[in-house]
Amino acid sequence: MYRNTYDSDNTVFSPQGRLHQVEYALEAVKQGSAAVGLRSKTHAILLALKRSTGELASYQQKMYRIDDHVGIAIAGLTSDARVLSNFMRQQAMSSRMVFNRPIPVNRLVSSIADKAQVNTQEYGRRPYGVGFLVIGQDKTGPHLYEFAPSGNSYEYYAMSIGARSQSAKTYLEKHFESFADCTLEDLIRHGLHALRESLQQDKELTINNTSIGIAGPASVHEKDVPAGGSFRILEGEPVEVFLKSMVPKETAEAQAAEAPAAEAPPDGAAPAQAGDQDVSMAE
Repeated sequence: MYRNTYDSDNTVFSPQGRLHQVEYALEAVKQGSAAVGLRSKTHAILLALKRSTGELASYQQKMYRIDDHVGIAIAGLTSDARVLSNFMRQQAMSSRMVFNRPIPVNRLVSSIADKAQVNTQEYGRRPYGVGFLVIGQDKTGPHLYEFAPSGNSYEYYAMSIGARSQSAKTYLEKHFESFADCTLEDLIRHGLHALRESLQQDKELTINNTSIGIAGPASVHEKDVPAGGSFRILEGEPVEVFLKSMVPKETAEAQAAEAPAAEAPPDGAAPAQAGDQDVSMAE
């Protein structure tokens, strides 16, 4: 499908200035099931859709704990994610042993971005086929980063990766301005709504296929969480209380349809000028 003269090696540029093998690695991320990340002033959270290869198989692991203050959600090749997550753990452990402090989140993300970049430049290597959403807390507050196989990393207010993630992004772009002041429960509800947008028509979120990762103080539904709110992963029964808090899709669509009608100007009134009021997310 993609075959051309310049895609046999990751070190060869095409005449258009593209590295096709790196672009194919980015496509591998889109084959993985969706993962969503959001952050507020107090929390950063991850939500992921777990896949099962069949009725006899268990659901794949989509989240990994890196350190007390950092966790990741993956989309793409799980084997590549396992290698990179082990490298991140080594970096976090090294920071604690050498400097006696948790590693800053941006430094940890930069370290795996540098490692991935090497595979886009050296002959005989292939790029990693996995993307990460990384959340964590440090002295500057909660953070959310995206890591891509190209070696790029960006910080976001909210982000989604994986299959059909564009639908989740559309939801996040509509609501991200309210995330900063959200409680943890509201933030998780927004994340579940965004994750639901990436589902196929005949699927729904359940306690078996949904994982939630949290960095920050405990919610009212959690027990035995340290005061600092270390990173933890919720799966199975603990997820059910958050799934029950979701607004049914039909109700949400009806409310969205009523909102433009309520904001429409009265007959004869000139519509307000939009101007340059569009707000885009960080890239």
